[in-house]
Amino acid sequence: MENVKHPMFNWIPIKLVENENKIYFEWIYLSDLKIIDPFFDDTLAKCRSFAQNSTRFKVVSTVENLIQWSEELESVELKGLVFHVSRCGSTMLSQSLASSEENIMISEASILDQILRSEILSLAAKSQVLKSVIRLLAHKRFSQQKNTILKLDAWSIFKVDYLRKVFPEIPFALLYRNPAEVLRSHQKMSGMHMVPNIIPASVFGIKKNEMQELSLPQYRALVLEKYFKAFLDFYRKHNNVTLLNYNDGMKNVVEKFISFASLQYSDEETNIMLERLTKHSKNENVVFCGDSYEGDAVLANLANVNAVHEKLNAVYAGNPV
Repeated sequence: MENVKHPMFNWIPIKLVENENKIYFEWIYLSDLKIIDPFFDDTLAKCRSFAQNSTRFKVVSTVENLIQWSEELESVELKGLVFHVSRCGSTMLSQSLASSEENIMISEASILDQILRSEILSLAAKSQVLKSVIRLLAHKRFSQQKNTILKLDAWSIFKVDYLRKVFPEIPFALLYRNPAEVLRSHQKMSGMHMVPNIIPASVFGIKKNEMQELSLPQYRALVLEKYFKAFLDFYRKHNNVTLLNYNDGMKNVVEKFISFASLQYSDEETNIMLERLTKHSKNENVVFCGDSYEGDAVLANLANVNAVHEKLNAVYAGNPV
């Protein structure tokens, strides 16, 4: 007799909905689509046309439903969390890992950010909901899957102490890059966290009176400085955490992460992941030829962010100051 699949097999929660001080979750049907796109939202966009997702009505559950289903579905073990400062190779790292059929690579799922920033959920409830959502995002849909890795939004680093309490045994990796290179990329096309007021400045620990005195380039430099400080503070306080430096080469980044997270692959799987590094992070059909903004002038004063970056480099090299 054929095994009967759970009714929520191939369904995942994608949105936290707060209504009249109550929490609900919106779901989407994945069918047999693998989560392998550069960003989690890219995969969701492909699912919108499925018949199950095209009706006038959304599939919505309570928190209790969500927790129960997360316990009933088999989940692939969480092996690591990746934090990053943006424009630092995090998409390339996630795409390299996603190229292995043994990995579930969840890259910047907005539902996780919504849970972390929810003001309705208590800390205890938030922890349980967060674990349940991750189990559901990583429920085992293909037989080869054995590792789940999460890449969080860049600003999630400011929740890292809380996340360490929720996941005390999980390896945390902190990926960073030379600040001038990061900021040149944002000068070309700003990420949402590098534009004032899209994400509240308070998330970064920037005060309103500071905002009034900052040009846009200087605001970006300050946000990056806050990221670097958060990396440095967390690394100094906690165990089971490693620094990854884009400027050491992406091959080193991938190999160091695999070793740090104690992930085991065949030579064939490893070669597949390393081969992905030769292609553009957001388009595997395009050969990666390097960044094209190295000659652009940085418009901000980098003295402060460079000072923190030098401290990070010293810690990375094993010579903390």
